[in-house]
Amino acid sequence: MFVNMWTVMCIKVLSGRSVLRGLRGTFQGKSAVNGNKTQACVCRSSSFTQTHRTGSEPPWRVLFFGSDDFAVESLKRLHASSGDGAVVDLLEVVTLSSSVPIHRYAQQHKLRVHSWPDVDFSSQFDVGVVVSFGCLLQERVINKLPYGILNVHPSLLPRWQGPAPVFHTVLHGDKLTGVSIMQIRPKRFDVGPILNQELFPVPHKVTAEELGAALAVKGAELLINTLRNLPEKIANRREQNKDGATFAPKISSALSWLVWEEQTCDGIDRLYRAIGSRIPLRTVWMGKQIKLLDFVGQCHPHLGSLSAAVPGSIRYQKESNTLLVRCKDGWVGFKSVKLKKSLSAADFYNGYLHQSFLKKSLSQSSCRFQSYRETTQHCSFGNDKPLLFNTGVH
Repeated sequence: MFVNMWTVMCIKVLSGRSVLRGLRGTFQGKSAVNGNKTQACVCRSSSFTQTHRTGSEPPWRVLFFGSDDFAVESLKRLHASSGDGAVVDLLEVVTLSSSVPIHRYAQQHKLRVHSWPDVDFSSQFDVGVVVSFGCLLQERVINKLPYGILNVHPSLLPRWQGPAPVFHTVLHGDKLTGVSIMQIRPKRFDVGPILNQELFPVPHKVTAEELGAALAVKGAELLINTLRNLPEKIANRREQNKDGATFAPKISSALSWLVWEEQTCDGIDRLYRAIGSRIPLRTVWMGKQIKLLDFVGQCHPHLGSLSAAVPGSIRYQKESNTLLVRCKDGWVGFKSVKLKKSLSAADFYNGYLHQSFLKKSLSQSSCRFQSYRETTQHCSFGNDKPLLFNTGVH
């Protein structure tokens, strides 16, 4: 028995996911007797998954907002969860630019892409997902999605609300972090109710990049878990506690200037792991900016005369080819530096440091690294604007 045109039209008009699923099962049952032609006809109907109204269980029609590599992990999981018996029925993407990783992934996998703010809502999405998007979504956009818009945030909210939670987790030496799935609200970032959370111990000596990659995977897994039981998660959502809330502002290049008198070995180590791969740590050498590269952590030189060294003092350790610098509570090491060009520790010693010590006319203070605050009025190194790092939020 073939499905007549009147039946196909009814399928397109009927609303309610449970009704449609029942009809689908009926047609599939008939297909077992009459062949696969009926099932193929129903599944190929482009309006079958795009015009029914919101149901109370997956699969969902998802509109994804994202930009960077952190967001790609969640989009991958959503894309892999589409099809029969999965959590995603329809998946479309909103991006800010054609050059971002999310746009490239969507094109490679033939997902429909909307360029913000020109979003076509004709597909009648059930829920939105925003990961590392960077823009506040207006209330009118949120209200177009029956289940609202979910955000994958790489911290244990309310700790580290804001655009750079991963960097601040490393910078402040947190031992425990995690991922949060929350519903976004208009006008303010990261203040919506929590639907799901998972703890994640911070690995020893982890960098911000390594931690971000790990949390991207955890966040994608938690997102799928949330979508599998979305109505229940929303019913049991909880508002964020204002107590304990901390803000994670964008990382500014001004953070890279070292203040030897105030910063400890551990503090410099955390700073390097937080921002070192994005922007080098910096100090001042004889009135010029110098970048400190290839950080090796705290060093333990043979003290002797070094015990009385003042912060900023420099020594070259020949056996390890390392430049040692005195900070507040000890010595830290760097394998290379950059003035006009990159120099190994040995090259810097032979070309600059060794000669400086031999010149009797130079004062002792000229032979050490100076904190930026000491030279603010004498040196200009450009403006320290916030860096738009990929931080994995919003």
